[in-house]
Amino acid sequence: MSTVIEDVIARKIFNSRGEETIEVDVITAGGFGRASAPSGASRGKAEATPYPKGGIEEAIRKVEQVIAPEIIGLNADSQEEIDSLLHSLDGTENFNNIGGNTAFAVSLAVADAAANTYGLPLFQYLGGFYAKVLPYPLGNVLSGGKHTAGKGPEIQEFLSLPLGAPSFLEAQRANATVHEKVRKLLEKKDKTFTGGKSDEGAWTCALSNDEALEIVYEACEETSKELGFECRVGLDVAASTFWNARKKRYVYRDKALDSNEQLEYILELIKNYKLAYVEDPFREEDFEKFAELTKKAKNCLICGDDLFVTNLKRLQKGIKLGAANTIIIKVNQIGTLTDAWETIRAAKAAGYTPVISHRSGDTVDSHIAHLAVGLGCPIIKTGVVEGARIAKLNELIRIEEMLADRALMAQLKV
Repeated sequence: MSTVIEDVIARKIFNSRGEETIEVDVITAGGFGRASAPSGASRGKAEATPYPKGGIEEAIRKVEQVIAPEIIGLNADSQEEIDSLLHSLDGTENFNNIGGNTAFAVSLAVADAAANTYGLPLFQYLGGFYAKVLPYPLGNVLSGGKHTAGKGPEIQEFLSLPLGAPSFLEAQRANATVHEKVRKLLEKKDKTFTGGKSDEGAWTCALSNDEALEIVYEACEETSKELGFECRVGLDVAASTFWNARKKRYVYRDKALDSNEQLEYILELIKNYKLAYVEDPFREEDFEKFAELTKKAKNCLICGDDLFVTNLKRLQKGIKLGAANTIIIKVNQIGTLTDAWETIRAAKAAGYTPVISHRSGDTVDSHIAHLAVGLGCPIIKTGVVEGARIAKLNELIRIEEMLADRALMAQLKV
């Protein structure tokens, strides 16, 4: 089958928040690929610029008039060449001219088209025969921070990680069980709770951080006993969102902590609630405090999202300082599949755990399910319920079924 690209089409569609986003089709002589761009609520300052000046309309024009004429005639299986061309056409470090979301949609649609042309699922096209390891789902069961417009806990996400699950299907069942138990516990604890949910389908509440954490911890403990394997709590603190630069404090509703006090607070939470995962516990430029926490925390993944923004240079700085031991991978933060892949390889070489992740405003595109398996990410962060999240989780169940006896769950030391 010929992988020569014959046409590239861009359009507007809507994401899970009802916001407009870009979708790109890549048509080859023997196949077809499609990808759409997600959008984050809390974005790291060092992320790629999502869209050029002029927004999505300008992004579509760039695809039609700038990108398409250059990649039509190239082979879709020349991923690195095409991704390098996208950088050249943009001419800036952060995709200011064509937009990171534009580059992302084109890059991923190219890979999708190549896989389709060869008659392969994307995970197998990317990872070959050895792509057979399923990730553990890291699921947001209770939301705060920017996901609740500041009306809930300051901590942005309270997460469930079913570390002991024997299969992906069982892992997702565990997270769904935790999600339902959190609802029942909130009904008892929070008199203002009306069943509200955030963008990602996680419950919202008016409780404090510690009260919310107690509920999620209890739900995980009950689920572990019921299902017979370990399910632990994780947090996405998103600390940059409530860092007050003038006061040099992390400002909570009941306290304001300097960086040293924040460190002690996070260590206390890790110990008291047996946390398996903590993301962005400090502001996005505080590599030193990330390093100190990583050194002191026991049996816990310390993850950088806003800290690294899937950027190889920022990861290399973190590796040099010993900041974090885990990295969030969001392809649209960096723009192209090749860039993300290089960051994943560097992370693994340094002993960091790569976590492939959705964005809060997502589409039903299921590519990151394939990226998790094809690129060897042992954790996928993509919610628990809600249509855009379920699309990815159900796709992993299908991949597990496709792999049959060859399917393995990832190995995690936490």
